[in-house]
Amino acid sequence: MIGTPAMKKLILFFLLILSVACNSDQPNGKGDQLKPEIDNRSYQLGIIAAFSEVVGAGVKKLALSSPMDPSEMAELVEEAKRIAADYSVQIYLEKDFLVTDLFSESITRGKHVLLIYREPSKADYMAIKAHKNALIEQGVYDAEARLDIARKMGRLLSYSEEHIEQMLQ
Repeated sequence: MIGTPAMKKLILFFLLILSVACNSDQPNGKGDQLKPEIDNRSYQLGIIAAFSEVVGAGVKKLALSSPMDPSEMAELVEEAKRIAADYSVQIYLEKDFLVTDLFSESITRGKHVLLIYREPSKADYMAIKAHKNALIEQGVYDAEARLDIARKMGRLLSYSEEHIEQMLQ
């Protein structure tokens, strides 16, 4: 069942394996590194494939690619679309990512991000973004409104309430 503790453990295990495979710098006893030599494009497409599978399975409503320079994103977006189609999900190239208190603006400033989703998640994302912009235009985007927008985004990313609160600390 989606969202069950067992499913969450499976996802965490999968992400742990991916992290170890891609980020390990421990020697393997032969003087070599366990970290595979992999180009950034392949690494990014692997992340997109993993998140496409998770979204396609209904475990997450929305996932995000790594933020990338526009030229870097342009080189892989077509392959990302093919990967997304394989998992029956969609991608949307976001050139002006919604900034919330969940993530530092410096992470996405000048970068493009792929939204990986099944509807209605993109519509939900756009509604949160429009709501934030309306609050700013009305001059009422205060601390409470900022937290509300961040929490809505966290829920759309299928983060637990506890995780959202930790991120907001």
